[in-house]
Amino acid sequence: IVFFGSPSSALPSLKKILEAGHRFELIITQPDKPSGRGKKLTPCPVRQTASDLNIPTYQPAKIKQDLVALEKIKEIQPELIVVAAYGQIIPASIIYLPRYHSVNVHFSLLPKYRGASPVQWALLKGEEKTGITIFELNEKMDEGDILSQEEVEILAEENAAELEARLAQKGAELLVETIARIDSLEHRPQDHSRATYAPKLNKEDGRIDWGKSASQIERQVRAFTPWPSAYAFLGEKRIIILKGKRIE
Repeated sequence: IVFFGSPSSALPSLKKILEAGHRFELIITQPDKPSGRGKKLTPCPVRQTASDLNIPTYQPAKIKQDLVALEKIKEIQPELIVVAAYGQIIPASIIYLPRYHSVNVHFSLLPKYRGASPVQWALLKGEEKTGITIFELNEKMDEGDILSQEEVEILAEENAAELEARLAQKGAELLVETIARIDSLEHRPQDHSRATYAPKLNKEDGRIDWGKSASQIERQVRAFTPWPSAYAFLGEKRIIILKGKRIE
C-alpha cells in the first residue's frame, strides 16, 4: 500500500492498516511547514509517525506536477493507494496505477458535505448525525463510487475536534474492513443530485455575528473549535470563544 495523509486525523487509519498486517512501501505527505514563534520547519503528524516507524516518505509541494512521486509509485507497483486527509488533489496518473486503484476516507455520508471541511459544516448546519464514507477516488472532488459507509451520531455540545477524533477512529476501523473485502465489494455510484458541499474555511469565517440566533452562534463555536476558532472583539481586543451554550 502507498499511503497519502498529513494531519493527526489520518494517523488512526495509518496505524490500523499496519495492525491489520498490511505493508506500506511509501507514505506521501505534505511538506514541512513553519510553526511557532520561531517559524521553525515542522513535519506534519503523519511525516513524524512515518519517521518513527522507519517508513520511507516523500513530500511533494504540488503532487499534480511532481513526476518524481509518479515514478516512485510506479517502481513500487502498489496493490492499493489509501488517502486520508492528504490535503492535495491527486492526479489520475496516480489514482489508477494500483490494481485496486485508490480509496479515500471521508468524514461525511457522501454525497453530503463534499469538500475540505465536512466535520465543521455538519456542525454549522445543525446536523444530528454524520458518518464515514470509504469511496474510490476519481478525478473529481469526492465524487467516486461508494464502497462502504457508517452513520455516526453527533453528540450534544461536541465540538469539531472531538467529533473529528471519533470519526477518525471509526473511519480507520471501517477502512480496514473495506480493504479486507475489496475484491467482493459493490461499487455504488453517488446520487450527484443530492450533493452538498463543505468548502474550506478561513480565519475570517470565525467572527461571530451577534445578529444571528443563539442556536446559530452556539453551532459556530462548536464547529470552529479549535480552528479557525470563533471570536469576537471587545473594543480592539480579539476574544476567542472556546465554548458557549444557548439559554432555553
